[in-house]
Amino acid sequence: PAAGAAPIVAVARRAWEGWRAGAAPRARRWLDATGFEAEPGAIALLPAADGGLDSALLIVGDSIDLWSFAGLPSRLAPGAWAFGEAVGFAWSGRLATHAALGWMLGSWRFDAYLSLKARPLPVASAPPGADLALARRLARAVGLARDLIDTPANDMGPADLERAARGLCRAHGAEIEVIAGADLLARGYPAIHAVGRASVRAPRLIDMRWGDPAAPRVTLVGKGVCFDSGGLDLKTAAGMRLMKKDMGGAALVLGLAGAVMDAGLRARLRVLIPAVENAVSGDSFRPGDILRTRAGKTVEVGNTDAEGRLILCDALTEADRESPALLIDAATLTGAARVALGTDVPALFTDDDALADGLARHSRAESDPLWRLPLWRPYRRQLDSQAADLNNISEGPWGGAITAALFLSAFVGKSASWAHLDCMGWNRQSRPGRPKGGEAVALRALYALLAERFPA
Repeated sequence: PAAGAAPIVAVARRAWEGWRAGAAPRARRWLDATGFEAEPGAIALLPAADGGLDSALLIVGDSIDLWSFAGLPSRLAPGAWAFGEAVGFAWSGRLATHAALGWMLGSWRFDAYLSLKARPLPVASAPPGADLALARRLARAVGLARDLIDTPANDMGPADLERAARGLCRAHGAEIEVIAGADLLARGYPAIHAVGRASVRAPRLIDMRWGDPAAPRVTLVGKGVCFDSGGLDLKTAAGMRLMKKDMGGAALVLGLAGAVMDAGLRARLRVLIPAVENAVSGDSFRPGDILRTRAGKTVEVGNTDAEGRLILCDALTEADRESPALLIDAATLTGAARVALGTDVPALFTDDDALADGLARHSRAESDPLWRLPLWRPYRRQLDSQAADLNNISEGPWGGAITAALFLSAFVGKSASWAHLDCMGWNRQSRPGRPKGGEAVALRALYALLAERFPA
């Protein structure tokens, strides 16, 4: 702690009455006079005898997680603070690390486009036992994903997403190859090319590799639709408003990859991002078109607004070719998943029960929710086409998240374990540490699973 740092006293709600009874009389009088209510997340600045600042009081709930501490940076004055006394609970390594991470995520801002900057943020020393390296690693990973999603599409096209990937590779000594434009056809990625060819910004496949080639293969695939107009099946104005976030899967896997590389996990990491803009022009792909894919399968286009699964099928085919030990794809794929689970909880699909159980366990431990939905194989017939091997949409409005996952599963067969994450990638409202805007949903749970399975 810096000399003169003001202490932060964290009090569990269940211990509030006991703490208040033992507090200095001036603190009790101040809390009563200001109408302080000891609800989880409540913060009060307590006066010293000389009228200056004595300390900050934070009330945490009985279930203490990183979000319990995320409101502090926006509520405390600039200057030096120190996590000190804990009342009703004890600082542990995990809890101390969560407190530090909560502070860091509460300090994140997206202000690149603001002419007037906000006031400086306070700084704090971490609670005893905090793993600051881990907290920083995860904060940077989440911050990178948020930055990429929040950047408007005029500054975040396929080439800009490539630039971000190259920067990450330089920082960690990773290799990168990019196949762009007409080369996608020559190299066997026809579905990615078909979706992205209408835009003046060329489509591309970003391919990153890092780690010991002899280590277990872990491959991450992220949907990189930098803007989705819906194509010829044009979205409404309201439906298009947030479509800069349609590369949220790509942002998520880039943030996750950065954390994996920073930690030096023992994995041969590969990241594949098909990056496109689904635009409208005379060269747009059309409803009723039949596309060939990298797997050799043909797909009838039932709707051009179901483009994410088309670019992912080529990338998944390439990922699956190497038979990785673990293959994970992430995508802002369906509105049906949001209808089923809301905007905060991504849908998880996998046939691997051990993988699902592990992710559920880490999801609870990291306060990073996700929920498993079934890969219900009887619904596969809803993707049947009379003219092609399958259709890119189902024949009805039911189970849309499941049929989308089943479409992707048709392009995965050699991987030892595969999981698909259908996520919103966006906070619809601001909460402490989770401002309205882009969000790296499930990143921390995914990282915890990878760190457990492939320790450095």
